[in-house]
Amino acid sequence: MSDNIPFEIQSEIIKRLPVISLIQFRTVSKPWKSLIDSSPFINHYSTQNKQKQRLLVTYDDPLDSETKYVSIADEDDTFPHQKLSYSFPLLANVLQHSSIIGTSHGLVCLYGSDDSGKDMAVVCNLSIRKAVGVIVPNLPSGTTYGIVVGFGVCGETTDPKIVKITYVIDRWIDIESVSSIPWQVEVFTLSTGAWRAPYSNSLPSRSFHFNMDSVVIDGVLYWLALDGINTGRGRIYYNLIVTFDLTSEEFGEIHLPDSLANADDYNLSISKVRKSLVVIKTFMNDEGFGVWVMLDSVPKSFVRIFTIKSPDLSVKGFRKNGELIIESVERHPGQRDSSVLVAFDPDSKDINDFEINASAYSSCVYPHIETLLLLDQPDFVIYDQGKATLQSGELQA
Repeated sequence: MSDNIPFEIQSEIIKRLPVISLIQFRTVSKPWKSLIDSSPFINHYSTQNKQKQRLLVTYDDPLDSETKYVSIADEDDTFPHQKLSYSFPLLANVLQHSSIIGTSHGLVCLYGSDDSGKDMAVVCNLSIRKAVGVIVPNLPSGTTYGIVVGFGVCGETTDPKIVKITYVIDRWIDIESVSSIPWQVEVFTLSTGAWRAPYSNSLPSRSFHFNMDSVVIDGVLYWLALDGINTGRGRIYYNLIVTFDLTSEEFGEIHLPDSLANADDYNLSISKVRKSLVVIKTFMNDEGFGVWVMLDSVPKSFVRIFTIKSPDLSVKGFRKNGELIIESVERHPGQRDSSVLVAFDPDSKDINDFEINASAYSSCVYPHIETLLLLDQPDFVIYDQGKATLQSGELQA
């Protein structure tokens, strides 16, 4: 860019470039690198620059059983041909038995344990191959408690947050005998590098049992949960949704229609289509699924938008145009079953193949964008009890 152009105008031009160009332009000049690496630029870029949605697809390759990560541009004119293969940053190799627990603002959060057995989350930016590790505080002693962990980025501050909820894992325990749950809710913020209590005192009910499924929509985390009421015939359980506002850090509840509230909890999952919450119910005996969406115009009201009755199908997510992303299992007697991913338009009945061959039941799909978040973080850092430790000497490819 010409030296005759004022730096302020250069800055405005740079703000409109895609992430891959910004990473390259950091090597052009020291002023540009200083600008792009600055926290104000990163935060502004992450909130004001509307990146095109992509789909992050994870699956096990049937040929070598390795987990693969592919990012697909979610654009109608190119879908699904514009693909990028990703690998996680080296810090993710520290994790054992890890899984993705959430994506938000272009960041991906993995959860597992390190080689010493400590629970650990790794927040990754796949676009720039940056990651930070976070040791998750241990459970209270004994086997009474379980934990659920959620991840999201606060829309107002662009501060990544990890939320840990401790709950009574035994459904049949007399919850009235549990006066309190030690450290019931803790929140980690990357800006401080430490865990703390939430701002709000509105904690979830001690009787809730949480599902690991979570999704972030417009700065709110949603979990499927189970609660029970005592009747003359014993304790009856029902499904509901628990919410957590990433800005105010307040919890809330959303009650489900009877057809979902009274379903077996293991037959439910949650997702999102555009900016609406979706509940998916798998029918018994592998006979298909139904999809309910929460109405924006009627808060906390759900309507079933369609039902598909066909075996060996499961919903993995949605494209930004509302098409379902479906995994279809293909049976191979005497061999390992495989699956294909397709996008299905329920109105036109059109089917668009992702052109991905995967091991059966191994595929997951997450909405994804490119971002600069974590660019200002040091490489190979792990936060533990408020202290940051660099791990570069211990990592192996």
